[in-house]
This record gives sequence, C-alpha cells and structure tokens, in this order.
Amino acid sequence: MGGVSERHHSRPGVRVRLGAALGEVAALGSRLARRGSGASIRGQVLTRVAPQAFRHLLAGRRVLAVSGTNGKTTTTHLLAAAVRAADVGDVVSNADGANLSYGIASALSTDRHAPIAVLETDERVVRDMIEYGRPEVLVFLNFSRDQLDRHHEIKSLAKSWRRALEDAGATGPVIVGNATDPLVVWAAQGARKAIWVETATKWNEDSALCPECGAMLQVDDGARPRWYCAECGLRQPEAEYTVAGNAIRLSSGELIDPQLNVPGYFNVSNAACALAAAVEFGISETDAVSGFATVTSPAGRFATAKIGKAQARLILAKNPAGWAEALPLIETDPVVLAIDSVAADGKDVSWLWDVPYEVLRGRNVICAGPRAQDLAVRLSYAEVEHEVVPDLFDAVNYAKQTDVVATYTPFQRYLKLGGLR
Repeated sequence: MGGVSERHHSRPGVRVRLGAALGEVAALGSRLARRGSGASIRGQVLTRVAPQAFRHLLAGRRVLAVSGTNGKTTTTHLLAAAVRAADVGDVVSNADGANLSYGIASALSTDRHAPIAVLETDERVVRDMIEYGRPEVLVFLNFSRDQLDRHHEIKSLAKSWRRALEDAGATGPVIVGNATDPLVVWAAQGARKAIWVETATKWNEDSALCPECGAMLQVDDGARPRWYCAECGLRQPEAEYTVAGNAIRLSSGELIDPQLNVPGYFNVSNAACALAAAVEFGISETDAVSGFATVTSPAGRFATAKIGKAQARLILAKNPAGWAEALPLIETDPVVLAIDSVAADGKDVSWLWDVPYEVLRGRNVICAGPRAQDLAVRLSYAEVEHEVVPDLFDAVNYAKQTDVVATYTPFQRYLKLGGLR
C-alpha cells in the first residue's frame, strides 16, 4: 500500500515535468515563428497536461503577489527588482505579464527551485492565489472598469477578494493596499493585517458610492482630502506610506526618493506600494530603492523602439483610468493613438467616451488600428485635430519621433515591429 501511495503522490510532479517539457517545445516554436515570447503557449500546454500545475508549482515558495486593474506589471517588476537587490534568494517572476493561472504556472515552471516568487496576478485569479499560493504579502493596487464584456463588475471582484481573505483567516496574507481606493479598502476588511499606502490616484470615476452601504461617498476639506461614508462609517484609513510629489513619505516623516526610471506620477504610487511590500517582506528601503533604479521598460512599457524611420515611445493604456494617466505623458506632436477591440482589448469600445481626450486639444493625433474610426468620432466630439491612418506601421512613420499610446493588442504589435518581442 505504501508503494501505491507514493506512486499516487508522485504523479502530479511527473505530469508537471512532462507538461513543462512539452510547453517549452511549444514556446520555442512560438519564438522561432516570431509570434511572441512563448510564455502563454508554454503555460497552456503545461496546464493541459498537468491541470494541478498552478498549485503544485506554487507549493513550498515564499510568495509575493500583486493585483489590481492598473499598474500590476510595473509594480511587480519593481517589487521583484527590490527582492533581487537584497540578495535574499533566487527569484522567479512572470516578468512578461502573463498573469492568469496558466501564465503564472508557465513562469514558475522555468525555475522550479527558486525559493521566492513575485507574481503579477489577474484580478480573477486572486482567490486561487490566496488559497494555493499562500502569499506572505499581497498588493491591492486599485479597481476600475476594464473589459466588462468578459470581466466581472468591479464590486463583484472586490467581494471575491474579501471572501478569500476571510476564508484564509490567520493564515492569509498581509495586504498592502491603496488607501485612496474605497473598493480596495472594503475588500481588505477581511485581511488579518493591512498596510496602507496613500497614493496620488487622480481617477475617481469608479468610486462614487460606498461599497459597504451604497451611499454617496463624501470628501473632507482637509489639506489632504480623504473620502468617507457618512452613513456607515467606512473611511479612508491612515497610511504608513504617502506619495508626496516624486517622493514617498514614511510614517516617521522621512522622505524617500524612489529613483525611478519609468515616467508618470502613477508610477511613484506603484513604487510606494512596492516599497511597502518589500519592507514587510524584510527588505531594507535602501535595497528596495536600489532595485527600483534597475527597472526601465517593464514588459515593453515606456520603451523606445525604432519602427521604420521613426523613433517611437510606447505607452500601454487599457481602460479609461489607464488612458487618463497616460495622456499627460505625451510629449510629441503628432501623437499616435492605436485602438483595437479583440478579446485582449475588450470588444466593447464604448469606454472611449469616458476618456478625457479633450486634453489633447491643440495637438495633432493620428488614429490607428482596426477601431481608428471609432476613436476619430470620439476625438471629433472632443474637438481634437486628427487624421485616420489604420495601418500601425504607416501611422507611426508620419514623424521621425512620436509617442504611441495603444491598447493591448496594437501595443504588442508595436513591440514586435520594434524588435522588442
């Protein structure tokens, strides 16, 4: 009976090794065909052969996880860099941003012995990550509407996070949460411990109502405005880390320069969350900041690519909140805005009407991608000068130097055109 039991328990490991080997062959084929890094197909093959690969490959590691609608990839890169800078053990991470269960399994299969995993986690995978990964620290960045044709409403996602934390109880993760996001604060109510970060979030279109009772949220008139609910008492918690311009203020009052090489006020917020998570994990602020300085273009974001005759800086924007953050980064005239509506982008492009494109008045815009005409209509109403050039290559070659803001699919296409994937 003992031998039978041993054979039974060895099967998951055998299947994982077989699936990983077959997945690597598929990944190699993807790279040779120039279809991408192969991380996604590796994970799909792996989890088809070994359905338990996700939980099996998580077991026995110290896990840090990052989730939220926007900023997951950059925050994960910053956090992984911080841990590596501290030299506390080998680190495996899904650096390419493949953050569903099979993408995470794919990344973990490339280094089965690394004791530390820093993992970007899709909002829908958080419950499984809490249950099977048992992360020591879990970063909750934000909630905003994103691809609602295939994702749940954000309140439903927040509810699933809260229930998972309640189910985990005393064995659950420490939450590093964005105190300025009411849904994050509400979702983290089930956590055994929460560390709060006051970010520089400017998007508040998705947080008008109290997630606890449904009343209209209020904002006080203090020097640092904070949200609260007058009906049920839910309110913005006191933060241990606060974004102060381009610096991060600790509860002691000390200011830390995160030494970022990625642009945008929102990335200072991402760095503040990564810093809080790193410190909770046992990393010093000095080591964390040293790691942050090594991050330049996480998964191609903010990279500059030579495409034809043009130098193009590539900026990913996936939803209204992301676009609102990305538009102030634009420096060139003209600028290329590229839109598509396949599954990875979200098939419903009505979100275009929630983006403040009016800030582009006075600048020339090239509308690119399969849904360029939809964007053109929106820009017409915003009174922004524009031209429609659907072909991605032709659009970016209207000028020798241009910023490109794109949804997921055209962004990936531009990475490929620029030889970055």
